[in-house]
Amino acid sequence: MNDRITPLILAVALFMELMDATVIATALPAIAADIGTDPISLKLALASYLVALAIFIPISGWMADRYGARNVFRGAIVVFMLGSIACAFADSLFSFVAARFLQGMGGSMMTPLSRLILIRNTPKKDLVNAWAWLTLPALFGPLAGPPIGGFLTTYFSWHWIFYINIPIGLIGLALVTKYMGGTGYRDRRKLDLIGFLLTGTAFSGIIFGLSVISMPALPPWFGASVALIGLMSGVAYYFHARRIENPVLDLKVFEEPIYRTSIIAGFVYRVAGGAFPFLFPLMLQVGFGYSPFESGMISFIGAGGAILMKFFLKPALQVFGFRILLIVGVAMSALLAVTHGFFTAQTPIWLIMSILLFMGFFRSMYYTSLNTLTFAETPESQSGSATVISSVSIQLAFALGVAFAALLLDVFSLINGTEVGVREMQLAFFILAAITAMAMIPILGLSKQVGDDVAGHKAKA
Repeated sequence: MNDRITPLILAVALFMELMDATVIATALPAIAADIGTDPISLKLALASYLVALAIFIPISGWMADRYGARNVFRGAIVVFMLGSIACAFADSLFSFVAARFLQGMGGSMMTPLSRLILIRNTPKKDLVNAWAWLTLPALFGPLAGPPIGGFLTTYFSWHWIFYINIPIGLIGLALVTKYMGGTGYRDRRKLDLIGFLLTGTAFSGIIFGLSVISMPALPPWFGASVALIGLMSGVAYYFHARRIENPVLDLKVFEEPIYRTSIIAGFVYRVAGGAFPFLFPLMLQVGFGYSPFESGMISFIGAGGAILMKFFLKPALQVFGFRILLIVGVAMSALLAVTHGFFTAQTPIWLIMSILLFMGFFRSMYYTSLNTLTFAETPESQSGSATVISSVSIQLAFALGVAFAALLLDVFSLINGTEVGVREMQLAFFILAAITAMAMIPILGLSKQVGDDVAGHKAKA
């Protein structure tokens, strides 16, 4: 199977999940009015999805090893589709929150297993192209979500934003069944139940706590307390994992220096990356007075840069190698983030879109390079834990990024004695630029030859 078919098939599921995650935000007011609640309370449905991800992502690797990655992946698509149907039929806050939780159970398996299947089915020399093709269709999900959600909600009904997952899911199931073979790797080890409970509490507590800490309906101390409980559970799991032979997440993967460095660098970078989708539309709409549609059309250009990069990445890696491209990706991302702090309502749209185009290019270059390098030296027996830990770290970083950006705005507003405005958002972008630049610190510790066998790069003597 060539290096395009597998990632494109897997990307069908990612497209469905990522589009669903963004499309619901557009329809929240309509859904709330129809089921008799308010939009603020309905945000609990968004949080319930994240909690389901956090609870079940840790056992996705164990399930794949025990029952076969392809089988579990197909099952995850079915569960996600059932959750979508349940969402469409929900008629109360409780039923909608429960349906979103069911969706999250399916989504918790789709993302890490798509990465796991890709790693186990792709020779290392083809990983760069495979990662690029995996993320290419998935880029359209978050972009297509808001306009599709707005169109369906306005001209049909909000129920259709969930019905559209059904044909997409059926296509994915058919493609996986016809074209994708099994990974050939099985492990019959028993489930570490205590570890599962601890990791579920840890990740769901941290992600849920960070997600609701800035929610007006709940006091800040509640979110902070939940996050603290999650953190304590994570510490407890660390000591638990050291005492047993087959923990649900094998922390020994961190003994591999390339993997450890990639996770740390990726986490720091994604904290800032998670804040941008929250902060930039806020600046355009609240600060500059653009409509949601105008804001979306301006932001759309960033995906163009990301897509354009995919066709240059492999030749660039062959010439420069991973280390240089990662350094350039961080440096340019930080520099372009600084420019966001100088945007005003008078800044020409063409200039804003040009900066976003380059931002999309360099961010995608960094993400794809880092994703490939992360698993370059990971043994197959540890690939399950490695992909799960990577997936959880991404969710934690993005949740922390949004919470941190909201906290920054509140602090700046309190200091200035005014409501949140453009000035506060500009200051937040400067801080996010500094956080982005910090991701370079662990990368500088990598050797110049890191990942050369995967990149096809030949370092000069």
